[in-house]
Amino acid sequence: MNDGKPEDPFANRLLLVDGMAILFRAYYATAYAGGIRRTSAGVPVNAVHGFVRYFMNAVGTFRPTHVACCWDTGGGTFRSEQFADYKMNRPEAPIDLVPQFDLVKEVVESFGVPNVEYAGFEADDCIGTLARRHCPTADVFVLTGDQDLLQLVDDRIAVVLMMKGQGNYKVYTPQTLMEERQLTPRQIIDVKALMGDASDNYPGVRGIGEKTALKLIRQYESVEGLLERLHELSGSVRAKIEADLDMLHLSRKLATIRCNVPVSLELRDCLWAVDRNAVERKFEELEFGGLAKLIV
Repeated sequence: MNDGKPEDPFANRLLLVDGMAILFRAYYATAYAGGIRRTSAGVPVNAVHGFVRYFMNAVGTFRPTHVACCWDTGGGTFRSEQFADYKMNRPEAPIDLVPQFDLVKEVVESFGVPNVEYAGFEADDCIGTLARRHCPTADVFVLTGDQDLLQLVDDRIAVVLMMKGQGNYKVYTPQTLMEERQLTPRQIIDVKALMGDASDNYPGVRGIGEKTALKLIRQYESVEGLLERLHELSGSVRAKIEADLDMLHLSRKLATIRCNVPVSLELRDCLWAVDRNAVERKFEELEFGGLAKLIV
């Protein structure tokens, strides 16, 4: 417990979990194989079961002292107000997954881990806000499968991308991001502004794909640098950018994670201190007896 003294930045390690990304990953990892795990009462729990396995593996790997889990609220956000078609291409969640949205939060709560969400914002924004707020007093690890979160990387914030196969992670720091992609975290946003995002359904500059976007940002460093030197570009690329200037700027706003969500979560509120009995009771309710051995 915090006794009022400043937090020791070398002792604290905060794991921020992108809950919805991991839940969907867990669902499809089993659903595609035709295995929808259900309780004896018929309640689907395959996604929750997989979530727990992913979650506990990450806790065991990164050994956090503090943990919080962030979620989308399911309603509209400020991005959909800025661009009506934002994420409008996404299908409805599978019927078997819908009842697991609440169940997984109950499981997270049983671990004593706070569930964080805020109406009008996405989980990414809550993660960004908490990462920036607590990185002065903790090393922050963001667990996700979403590469958009790479824009948050800095000297005290590492983004942990879940790769194929449980326990397979790629940890990004400013150094590894530069080594692998020749980009700074801020440039992740500018690349998305140019190429758009088919998953989130915003176009960027029509006719400019990932390869061209990467080349332009690596050469001109930013959208501002690019626009200042449009005259140096080939006629076709310049024409595409000039025709879609408004969408370029809007796409940049849509791609930018907000780090000013008014969520209230102190570091002491997410201390990793598991009550094993509470977790085992929830596991028993969901018929997850075999997972009890994973509790650390």
